[in-house]
Amino acid sequence: MKSAIAGCGTIAQLHGRVLTDWIDTSLVGAADIDDGKARAYAETWHTNAYTSLEEMLCQEQPDVLHICTPHYLHVPMAEYALAQGIHVFMEKPPVISREQLYRLQQAVKNSGARLGLCYQNRYNPSIRTALHILSSGKAGKILGARGIVTWHRDSAYYTDSGWRGKLADEGGGVLINQAVHTMDLLQYLLGRPLAVEASMANHHLKSVIEVEDTMEAFIRFEGNINASFYATTAYCADVPPLIEVACEHMTIRIEEMELTLLYPDGRREKPRLEHREALGKSYWGTGHRDCISDFYHALQTGSEFPLNLQNMEASIRLMLAAYESAESGQVVRVDSNPWELPADAPA
Repeated sequence: MKSAIAGCGTIAQLHGRVLTDWIDTSLVGAADIDDGKARAYAETWHTNAYTSLEEMLCQEQPDVLHICTPHYLHVPMAEYALAQGIHVFMEKPPVISREQLYRLQQAVKNSGARLGLCYQNRYNPSIRTALHILSSGKAGKILGARGIVTWHRDSAYYTDSGWRGKLADEGGGVLINQAVHTMDLLQYLLGRPLAVEASMANHHLKSVIEVEDTMEAFIRFEGNINASFYATTAYCADVPPLIEVACEHMTIRIEEMELTLLYPDGRREKPRLEHREALGKSYWGTGHRDCISDFYHALQTGSEFPLNLQNMEASIRLMLAAYESAESGQVVRVDSNPWELPADAPA
């Protein structure tokens, strides 16, 4: 099997390591419009450098394309590769608009190739253990949940990139770029989202970026479960994200790789978890290796890759609906098409 990478930035380094150290594939090419980046990447991972995606795919004929580019390029590149029968493994976010979601759905439908999405934090042992506890019934009925992300991003983070902070390129700010995993994990743990009411603001970089640095949301899930969500990059440091699920018999608290069970009588329990090596920044989690390996295993065996577009649609729609609600000031329905709430539905 042959693999290629589009985009030679920071996250692509992690993909390069996984592909060369743990996957039975040959990394045949890396493309970036910045020739210097492409050449440096190719030298590091012993592959061929290109400044054109089209040229790379034509010359190398890879079986799999990894998309690690700025957000606005994810869907066009996926469409191009899928139309040629090339499997695609895409970094988050899969889309930045409803229109892109529709286009990506059509591209997958019309292709014999497969699309995998990199929501690697679903592979974190803390998340998998929490999901097992919830599914087993041990925790009892879910009463509610919260997700909190407080990180720091300064002006240089945006201005040095050439694309971050621009609405047309990034599609948004703290939610779509930093906190999308936390919102996704709330959906993963709680189930089907019904509706969301959100607000957003830009507090600390008003003259620098076009996107939000703060997003808050109230999310309604099936089963009369409500979740509170808050994310900001206006804090002074990067603090481990917090996900907390309050249940009848315990509260499940997840802080990055740590899992704590809090009982009504005051007891605290920390289940023993086996951790993989973190290949990048700590808040990327430890799941990239498992997530990418799982995708290649699915390709080789013909089995289902769980993070496909259909399975991830509820999470993607929740993210898009949060932005729509924040822009409109209205509650936005997530689980219907169109997504508007029926007139008689409770807000």
